[in-house]
Amino acid sequence: MNRRHFIKTSAAGIAASTIDQSALADLIAGPPKRVGLIGTGWYGKADLLRLIQVAPVEVASLCDVDSKLLAEAADLVATRQKSGRKPETFADYRTMLARKDLDIVLIATPDHWHALNMIEAVKAGADVYVQKPISVDIREGQAMLQAAREHGRVVQVGTQRRSTPHLIEAKKRFIDTGALGNIAHAEICCYYHMRNGSNPPDELPPSNLDYDMWTGPAPMRPYNNIVHQRGWRAFMEYGNGIVGDMCIHMLDTVRWMLDLGWPERVSSSGGILVDKAAKANIADTQTATFDFPELQVVWQHRTWGQSPDPAYPWAAFIYGDKGTLKLSVNSYDFIPSQRGSQPVHADVVMELEEYPEDKTEKDLERHVAPAIRGHMLDFLHAIATRGKPIADIEQGHISTASCILANLSMALGRTLAWDAAKGEVIGDAEANQRLARSYRAPWQHPYL
Repeated sequence: MNRRHFIKTSAAGIAASTIDQSALADLIAGPPKRVGLIGTGWYGKADLLRLIQVAPVEVASLCDVDSKLLAEAADLVATRQKSGRKPETFADYRTMLARKDLDIVLIATPDHWHALNMIEAVKAGADVYVQKPISVDIREGQAMLQAAREHGRVVQVGTQRRSTPHLIEAKKRFIDTGALGNIAHAEICCYYHMRNGSNPPDELPPSNLDYDMWTGPAPMRPYNNIVHQRGWRAFMEYGNGIVGDMCIHMLDTVRWMLDLGWPERVSSSGGILVDKAAKANIADTQTATFDFPELQVVWQHRTWGQSPDPAYPWAAFIYGDKGTLKLSVNSYDFIPSQRGSQPVHADVVMELEEYPEDKTEKDLERHVAPAIRGHMLDFLHAIATRGKPIADIEQGHISTASCILANLSMALGRTLAWDAAKGEVIGDAEANQRLARSYRAPWQHPYL
């Protein structure tokens, strides 16, 4: 990327209000940062290849417990990075990180691995880009935040709605200007039919997969073909269901747009109400209410039926007394309350001509690629200035923990009051005991 293209891209894509363009340009023009990726599946490659698009990095290392995925990723990276070199490959992230030769580590493993991967990476001296949700339990997130601060590392979380160009525009145009008026309520939702409905038999894992290492600290489940690849989100042992996968994006969007901190109370109900025959154990229906000091944010998901708004099946709706703002990864709509005022609509711009490899890249969500590029540029800016990125680990922890509290509320059948200063549920010993899950031996929980 030449300097002119860099300046144009960074100015358009970064969500921060003030950018030290000189510092970021110097970092881009300097010696290539050495990059490692842990987890070479779907989103690992999406993140890494977007980073390659915006900075002349050298991808030095790749790590995965699936030898086939790992070899394919190494071949692909060699065709995409400037040096043409094939990265060194590792089956164990600890071996890769023990060399302490990486400037940046990207983490795109299943959720149950995020905490151990990230903490080891910052201990090794790397700045980290970790996918959301940052953790499967709240104590993991607290340990991750502490490790990032103790080791002085920049940690960006993959909640890239904060770097989505059309959503940045919507925030600036309708929220920052006060065009919505007094904002008193927000709704967030997902109505995708994304819960796995199959019931395959248990079987031996494929020879290319080290299933024991893949399972790691999670409970050992019998292997079936849902789990790998990408189907692991069907099981609570590895993640936090659709709340942890989809709600976190939209909750984080609303928190960012409205400058919300921690919720004071979280309540949730739902469960497996429709698809009871499937092997998946995540909820197919769930409602959650997040009570912030400023307003309530209400989440709803169903993996069956129809969306109330077909144009916004995965979305955030922010309500003010002067209008409503609808937000999704594909578009936004501002609907003014005043009669005679004109509504405003805008669609995502996918940048396919600027980045033609996006047109043919396997499994890439093309509409999300500009957001990932902007998020990577913001990450690089924070590395250059040693500041906090737009989706700093603390912000990722708040959004992740809020979603975990929703699942915990649903499981316990009661509202949970949260003490942000103490990092615990108020007056609920049973809930606090469940802030940390048990780890499978020999893995050790980073908080305990």
